[in-house]
This record gives sequence, C-alpha cells and structure tokens, in this order.
Amino acid sequence: MSRAPRQVDVLVVGGGQAGLAAGFYLRRAKTDFVILDAYARPGGAWPGMWDSLRLFSPAPFSSLPGWMMPQPPGGGYPGAADTVAYLTAYEQRYELPIIRPVTVKAVRTGTRRLLVETDQDDWEARVVVSATGTWSRPYVPHYPGVGDFRGEQLHTVNYQRPDPFRGRHVVIVGGGNSAAQILADVSTVTRTTWATLRPPRLLPDDVDGRALFDLATRRHRAALAGRNDDGISGLGDIVAVPPVRDARDRGVLKSEPMFSRITPTGVTWADGSELACDVIIWCTGFRPALGHLAPLRLRGPGGLIPTEGTRAAGEPRLHLLGYGDWTGPASATLIGAARTARTMVTEILAQLQR
Repeated sequence: MSRAPRQVDVLVVGGGQAGLAAGFYLRRAKTDFVILDAYARPGGAWPGMWDSLRLFSPAPFSSLPGWMMPQPPGGGYPGAADTVAYLTAYEQRYELPIIRPVTVKAVRTGTRRLLVETDQDDWEARVVVSATGTWSRPYVPHYPGVGDFRGEQLHTVNYQRPDPFRGRHVVIVGGGNSAAQILADVSTVTRTTWATLRPPRLLPDDVDGRALFDLATRRHRAALAGRNDDGISGLGDIVAVPPVRDARDRGVLKSEPMFSRITPTGVTWADGSELACDVIIWCTGFRPALGHLAPLRLRGPGGLIPTEGTRAAGEPRLHLLGYGDWTGPASATLIGAARTARTMVTEILAQLQR
C-alpha cells in the first residue's frame, strides 16, 4: 500500500539561488515549508559552471537576502567556486529545510492542494514555488549539416576549462556573456573563431551587474506601464569582466557573421566561404525547466506560463521564481532573485491567510 502524501503549506521545487532566497523569507515568516532539490550537493547549477567564470558584479551586489557574499580572496568579481561556497554556507546559516537529491516528476491539481509527485515521497502543498531554473535545459539551434560534423560539439553546460582544446581550432557560437567569457578562456590556449547573429557590443568598463539590475528594473516598470525602455540594449550586451577585457586587449574578441551551414570538417557562410574547425561550442542559451509543470497545462502560445508577477495566471497556487525578466526583473541573477522572492513571499503569506 502506498503512503499518503506528506503535507506542507509551501513546497519549493529547486534548491539553487532562487529557492534559497524564497526559503529565507519563508523561514523569517515562520511558514511551514520544504525545499526539494534535484542536485546531490548544495549550490544549484553553480557546481557545473566552468572554472574561470566570473559574476557580473562585486560580492556585495551578488548576494542573497540577510547575508552578504564574502569578498573573494584578492577581491574583484566572485567566481563559480566562490558562489558555490557562499550558497552552501547560506543554506546552513539559515537552517533551510532542504531535502536532496529529490526529483520532482509532476505537479498536479488537487482538490484543495497541489499534488507534487517525486521519485521518493509525494507531497500535498497549499502553494508550490517552481524555482528549477534553466541549466538542465540547454538550447542548441538547428543548422543544416549539424549531424554531419566529424569534430566535437558541446554546449556551455558541458564546458569546464580550455586545456582539452589546446591545438584545435574552436568555433564559439553566441553573442552573450557566456560566449564572450568562454572565448576569452579558450583563446588563451588555441585559435578561436567567434560566430554571432549580430555584432556583439561590450558594455563600458565601469558598467556591471549593479547598473544592469537597475536598468532591468526600469525596463520592467516601463513595460507594466505600457512604455518601451531600451536602456539596456542601448548600452551593450556583454559585461567587460577582467577576462573579457584581457581578450579584448589581446585582439581576439572579434566576431564573424553567423555561418549558414555545418560541414563534416567545419562551417560555411552564405557567400560560399569556408572554415575548417575541430570543435564547435554552442553558447546559445537555455530554456526554462518546466517539464514537472506539464500536467497543469498552463503554457501559453510562446511556451511560457502566463504570470501575474510570479503567480501563474491559470493556477494561483503556483508561483515561478528565478527564470529571468519573465518572472521578475533580472530574477535569474542572485540579487534579482532575492528582490523578487521578497515580493513573492509577501503574496504567498496573504494567500495562506485567506
């Protein structure tokens, strides 16, 4: 006989930065809650990041609520290892009720509660917060010939360090921050070519995540008011963290137009020019990891779940946190998740009292 589902007021799916931010405010409100995390160790997706990654902001501006991230040794921008150490200590500091590793398979509608099915116990919750992020859903666009390439292809999620690519010609695809940082890393050991849909633009050296968050907030407020604010795109695309500045100064931070086809030995452009290469690294982003919410049938025409703030428009007992501007200004960042979580928990508390 199967056991009856365990019951809780609030269940958070995901123990990364967004889940921890939600947990801080839920703990402070003395709410009955639990966090289920699919990863075996703390830190969310951060333990899988590449070794040389740098955050976009100094530690004081890359922190979760209640406790500032310590300055990394030597100062400067924290790296992935610094972030893992901080998130690990954070959940211990606030004694957050995290159960791991637990895979949430489905969230379904119940009579009065949402039913959460996992690979272990099942749960019933008055409110569910989905904070699964995007790291588990890397996106690679389709290009003709992609299956014919005889070299190595990998995505941002698979990249760790440049040494395995020494002596091989590497094509890096994508015009964002991940592409620029990985290009900066790989170009220290081998030849690189950077392919982008449009010319990438570095932000001014004195603009980092602090300014970007303020601009994202301004853009979000403008959208709510029916106005257009192009402040971020008007500045540029890529934060000039120290490794990217170094690549710029070495003259390797130059992009080529996007190729049109992949061949067994390289890539070709629409004008017929060809390039032989050994490796293609797709820095082409991610999609929200929402498969566990499929039984609720909430997705809109664009594939995302329509929301009012963080609350799902079609299921008020479900909140979504940490997926980017879609669920709050810059909410895929540490500081953005923290600020969005505070507003979300305030709303959840009001829901629990009704």
